Amino acid sequence: METLVEVRDMCKIYNPGENEVRALDHVSLKINRGEFVAIIGHSGSGKSTLMNMLGCLDVPTSGSYYLNGKDVSHLTDDELSDIRNLEIGFIFQGFNLIPNLTARENVELPLIYRGVGRKEREALALDALETVGLSHRINHKPNEMSGGQQQRVAIARAIAARPPVILADEPTGNLDSHSTQDIMSVLKDLHKSGRTVILITHDNDIAAQVKRVIRIKDGRIEADYMNEGETEGYEKVLEKS
Repeated sequence: METLVEVRDMCKIYNPGENEVRALDHVSLKINRGEFVAIIGHSGSGKSTLMNMLGCLDVPTSGSYYLNGKDVSHLTDDELSDIRNLEIGFIFQGFNLIPNLTARENVELPLIYRGVGRKEREALALDALETVGLSHRINHKPNEMSGGQQQRVAIARAIAARPPVILADEPTGNLDSHSTQDIMSVLKDLHKSGRTVILITHDNDIAAQVKRVIRIKDGRIEADYMNEGETEGYEKVLEKS
């Protein structure tokens, strides 16, 4: 399988010196194109720092990060912004929708920043909203939709430009149990369609629904394994640091 994400011996150190904090401590991992991976850990484990690295929102103190074959470890802020715009679709816990825009307009907004023409971005937005089951709500504003529907708009916004990586940071954190399962079903369908999905969570029940789980603790990968019943022919892997 083709490697899409590769982290090599990555460290992220805050306050270097006597009181330094190793948020990431020599982390290495590979994620193949088309995988569905959950990165799980408690608060302070380093999972949010790892998410920031994978999302090109920050750069490591040392080590390398290859995204889609390109070393993005030491790029400038502007270069990282370009990578985020082209390579990564973000889904956040807080939806981050613009209140006075409709669902379609919210999905189109990042496409405008990318310079996509009006007809093409309208088509991409409608296709993305149809993919998440909201083609009947395209003209509704966020306050006219449930939390689950708002998160589906956010997912449509993330996938509209068809980026190689979907990075979901606690995407069900603000939702009830019914909406949580609804969003997980959407993410599973995206994976089945061939998209690469990386899910950041602290919830064991959420991680149990994902094919591959990477557990992080104290800035290190504690375990990397395939869930029982989700292996589809893969051997279970367990790596203790």
